[in-house]
Amino acid sequence: MQVKIDIECTPLEARAFFGLPDVTPLNDQLVAEMSKRMSENMSALEPEALMKSWMSYGGQMQDQFMALMRQASAGNPGGTGRK
Repeated sequence: MQVKIDIECTPLEARAFFGLPDVTPLNDQLVAEMSKRMSENMSALEPEALMKSWMSYGGQMQDQFMALMRQASAGNPGGTGRK
C-alpha cells in the first residue's frame, strides 16, 4: 500500500511547522555585510593591484612554479629531478 501526500507551503510556513527559527533577519544582515566587504575590496581585483601582490613574493614563487612544471613534465612525482 502506498500513500502519497502533497503539501504546498512556503519555506516560512515549513520552518514554522517544524519549529525552526526564522533566519530572515540574519540572512539579510549577512548579505548586507558581504556586499559591503565586496565593495570595499573591489580595488584589490584591479590588474595592477593583483600583479603587485603576486610580485611581492619575488622570483621564489616563479622558481617553485617552474620546478613543479619540470617535475610534472618529467613524470617524476618524487621531485628529485633524477630518473
